[in-house]
Amino acid sequence: MTPGSSLPAPYLPDAATGAAPGHGLLAGRRLLVVGGGQQTYGQTEPPTGIGRAISILAAREGAVAAVADLDRDAAQATVDRITSEGGTAHAIAGDASDPSDAARILTDAATALAGLDALVLNTGIAAGLGLTETTSADWDRVMAVNVRAHFLALQAAVTILEPGSAITLTSSIAARVVSTTDIPAYTTSKAALEGLCAYAAKEYAPRRIRVNIVMPGLIDTSLGRLATQFRPERAAIPIPLGRQGTAWDIAAVTVFLLSDAASYVTAATIPVDGGLSTIH
Repeated sequence: MTPGSSLPAPYLPDAATGAAPGHGLLAGRRLLVVGGGQQTYGQTEPPTGIGRAISILAAREGAVAAVADLDRDAAQATVDRITSEGGTAHAIAGDASDPSDAARILTDAATALAGLDALVLNTGIAAGLGLTETTSADWDRVMAVNVRAHFLALQAAVTILEPGSAITLTSSIAARVVSTTDIPAYTTSKAALEGLCAYAAKEYAPRRIRVNIVMPGLIDTSLGRLATQFRPERAAIPIPLGRQGTAWDIAAVTVFLLSDAASYVTAATIPVDGGLSTIH
């Protein structure tokens, strides 16, 4: 039981802690995770981040992976986690919001993996507080990383991804529940991804390439903890399932969407938020 409550403590299965083994869902897949490193934001023992968890779980499920990040050391740390478990991965450094770098990241990944048939776009930052405090520079920087980087990767992938490939974009519950953040640039950028996803899914459909969005809720990551430091009330937002999510919760749904188990799912947004965006 939760102390002082008649309710049972939130259930945390192995899949939500990163302890679950793989089941071969992505056997043979060649995956690029853009934003697969992790920043600690000065935290000594941060929880695993979303991009890192996706990369590690995908490798457990049989994929070979290219992990791209602006920070080469962060990408390499993810690769080291994968190889320590017997997986195969390659680190790539680059700025996904820069057109030439974005194209090179895709090309380098396809070269390293001898092709590419899975792509995760997971770049995201937040800057500015409130409409009046957000500068135009804050706005442009967030849009570049959170939207333009996704557009550039989707554009570059047209000539690289093979038929039958799958793509996921990482959004945020902030796109639908604005009370979860006070950062309008972040909220707007994440909302924009649904339009981009719908168009990309339409354009890619004739080649049997699926494009979907994973929409995390309040997730316990280093970035999430930093957000709570600036906005303590974030930790008190009631979540129907009784807990914040983990990066592994997001990774599990991402892996499903990349797999053939989701072969008839495209242009969809899947909330992974403990019911917060619907039951509130």
